[in-house]
Amino acid sequence: MRLDKFLKVSRLIKRRTLAKEVCDGGGVEVNRRPAKAGTDVKPGDILTLKLGNRWQTVEILATPESIAADRAKETYRVLAEGKTRPGEP
Repeated sequence: MRLDKFLKVSRLIKRRTLAKEVCDGGGVEVNRRPAKAGTDVKPGDILTLKLGNRWQTVEILATPESIAADRAKETYRVLAEGKTRPGEP
């Protein structure tokens, strides 16, 4: 599944166009590598996202084509989040 679509389906980012902008602007890494919107993602991949002034690291658990909003959090597991990049003091 494309990264921008996963971000939208999982509700990590509300709109796919915004997900594309964040990805193409360098705000997302997949497995510690900068990723563009079209990068393929799969269960087990680790995403690091910079959303505004906040960082979040998640592990992808599932990549369904669509899912109900109340079940979207089942597609990922939060590993870390905060105001600094994970792994930095």
